[in-house]
Amino acid sequence: MPATDPKLISGNANRKLADAIARRMSMHRGMQVGLVDARVERFNDQEIFVEVYENVRGEDMFIIQPTSKPANDNLMELLIMADALRRSSASRITAVIPYFGYARQDRRTKARTPISAKLVSNLIAEGGIERVLTMDLHAAQIQGFFDIPVDNLYASPIFALDILHQFGGNMSDVMVVSPDVGGVARARELAQRIGAPLAIVDKRREKAGEVAEMTVIGDVTEKKCVIVDDICDTAGTLCKAADVLLGAGATEVHAYTTHGVLSGPAVDRITNSVLKSLVITDTIEATSEVAACKNIRICPTAPMFAQAILNIWNGTSVSSLFDTDTLIPIYEGLYPNGMYGR
Repeated sequence: MPATDPKLISGNANRKLADAIARRMSMHRGMQVGLVDARVERFNDQEIFVEVYENVRGEDMFIIQPTSKPANDNLMELLIMADALRRSSASRITAVIPYFGYARQDRRTKARTPISAKLVSNLIAEGGIERVLTMDLHAAQIQGFFDIPVDNLYASPIFALDILHQFGGNMSDVMVVSPDVGGVARARELAQRIGAPLAIVDKRREKAGEVAEMTVIGDVTEKKCVIVDDICDTAGTLCKAADVLLGAGATEVHAYTTHGVLSGPAVDRITNSVLKSLVITDTIEATSEVAACKNIRICPTAPMFAQAILNIWNGTSVSSLFDTDTLIPIYEGLYPNGMYGR
């Protein structure tokens, strides 16, 4: 085991998640783990200033900072915190980025457009960060944009526990649905975990952000459909997919999405939609509007992130967290008995 303890520091993007990770690490280790005392502030012209009040020389540092809205401000906070730690002689700096902003710009879709995910990965590596821990990258190949190690956690094991808990372990009439062809691998993985069949909603776009037509591939008659995706932004596609599934004979529609971006009219759309529930994680801090929405529920990721940080710190496997037998004890308090013993 390393000579020094892991130390956590947080920016302003999702302080609630950072505090929850620290609490979970305290439970796992049996000793108090807190956030390093620091201030991350803005001058009047919105320049970001960071000051770390504790000695971090030779320490194994973990910066908890999703690059969610406002993406540019939160990204700069991450880079400036990394620079402050590097100049303070931290032994290793790991960026814990629960939601990786700019991930949707992972390729050139038209001429004369950027690959912004690659640019951001370069900034992170050049900023002195030596390792990245994230969750459900929009595209798995983004890991290859980095020249430093990247650990990409998956929300599907947590979602599987939650689904089995919510449906009482009875999967006979549950069907997992991918909202588009590109998400089939993600949906199939969840379907295999819970022993459910798979359907696909094939969508055709007239232009970016506007869906012209949707077709259900698979028989959803008399099924409780569970749509699974990585990002819910404006929720237009999600709500339309729910309508199409009910029209195709589904009895009810639920959705599980890792990152609840929920911008613009998203919350209103979900509130007024036929969706029985939308489950998101806390990788992005929920606004008061999201927290008050009657059919949005939040799954915690802190237990998984806390264990992943400990595994990185002590040099053990992070991919072990993808296994059900490893995850069940971590989430025992939320999902008693794991619900896998059905």
